[in-house]
Amino acid sequence: MAQQERDWDAGDIKAFMNGYSDSVCFISPKGSTCGRAQVTANYLKSYPDKSAMGDLTFDRLEVLTAGDDHAWCTGRWSLVRARDTLGGGFSLFWERGPSGWRILRDHTY
Repeated sequence: MAQQERDWDAGDIKAFMNGYSDSVCFISPKGSTCGRAQVTANYLKSYPDKSAMGDLTFDRLEVLTAGDDHAWCTGRWSLVRARDTLGGGFSLFWERGPSGWRILRDHTY
C-alpha cells in the first residue's frame, strides 16, 4: 500500500497497477471493470496527468487474513489536488502468488 501511494504521487499509474492481479475486478459506484488492462485504461482516462492524480493517502488500514495466501484490507483514501479534495473508503481482497501479494478485488467508494 505504501508503494502504491508513492507510485501514485509520482504520477506513475503503470507502476501503481503493479499492485493488482491480472484478473482484478474494480467495483465502484460507477460500475465494475475486470481485467488489469481495462482497469489501467480507466485510471489513465480518469487521471490523464500528475496534477489530476494529486496526492494520495491511505489510512485507517485494517488487515484480516483469509487463509495463508489471501487477506482483506479495509481503509480510507484521500486524494488532495489543487482544485479539490476527494475521499472515501475501500475493501481490497489480496492474493499471494509467485510475484508476491496482488489485489484481486478492489471495492472503492
